Amino acid sequence: MSLQRNELLSLMKAVAKANPSATYSFNGESLTYDAMNETLRNELNELAGTYSLYRENKNQVFSLIEETMNEILPTRVLERYGQFAETKTFAQGDRPVFTRRTGHLRAKQFITRVGLAGVYEVFKLGGESFEVQTSAIGGAAQIGFEEFLDGRADFAEVTNIVMEGMDDLIYREIAAALMSSTNQLPAANTVVTNGFDEAGMDRLIQVASAYGKPAIYCTYEFAVKMLPAEGWVSDAMRDTVWNQGYLGNYKGCQVIVLPQSFEDETNARKVIDPGYAWVIPAGADSKPVKIAFEGATHVRERENEDWSRDIQVYRKVGVGVMLANNICAYVDSDLAGKLDTIPTV
Repeated sequence: MSLQRNELLSLMKAVAKANPSATYSFNGESLTYDAMNETLRNELNELAGTYSLYRENKNQVFSLIEETMNEILPTRVLERYGQFAETKTFAQGDRPVFTRRTGHLRAKQFITRVGLAGVYEVFKLGGESFEVQTSAIGGAAQIGFEEFLDGRADFAEVTNIVMEGMDDLIYREIAAALMSSTNQLPAANTVVTNGFDEAGMDRLIQVASAYGKPAIYCTYEFAVKMLPAEGWVSDAMRDTVWNQGYLGNYKGCQVIVLPQSFEDETNARKVIDPGYAWVIPAGADSKPVKIAFEGATHVRERENEDWSRDIQVYRKVGVGVMLANNICAYVDSDLAGKLDTIPTV
């Protein structure tokens, strides 16, 4: 029996977010991921299983995909960057405004406003709120919708192809905004040196500790170099480094490794500069990155010469970074700018 639209939308969202190895409850039944995906495929085949049905019902199909991705992208961004980023969704035309949290040790703050065309504007925050400007970003699934209907691809695979491209662009803007903001920090809040200097990192931790319990945010490449200069403190530290490559805790501070990505499928050039680390205390304004989603997701198709169709998606997103004198930055000049995975001669 065909599902009602709201039931079909719920199923589509569940499949898009599902872990293929888990079991889920849907409409009172316990279903595996494969069973849910097959149910969704059968339902959509009733809507668009033939070319004539697809032409007749494609707007309804796209509407379902748009509503699914409206929820998926902000949730995905929050899951990946929620430890240091605040995410909000605004209606189309509303001003994407964030309000700073105040604390008894807060001093002057700086905002790096990001336009997704690569324009970074740094200014002093004079009021209690600021606006994050949004721009349209897009992703495309180089996989035809008919491949899903034919059973050659899962719906989650189609949405993930689109989401990964959009997610990578957002992350690239986060990293660029953080690096642009670093120059606005007080001299006492920054260390720029070749390699890892234990004393320098300890100094930054002392500064950040005055405002709350600090955590260190860095790439894997940076984390593996954060080792004690005077040798191992314990066998447990040796085991930790051997098992995961880096210490997950540095002198009482959690080390949070930021996800790395690559510019294309060759894996030849990294997206995130590995030479930067940030020491951010918990408490007031502990999430310096502000991400705004404005309006709804829009989906369209592109018909290729061979009559195959690609799904294209765009969404309005803005990124801003708010740094105050409770946040510290470490720049390893040996790593900074080293984006190529294969060293060049």
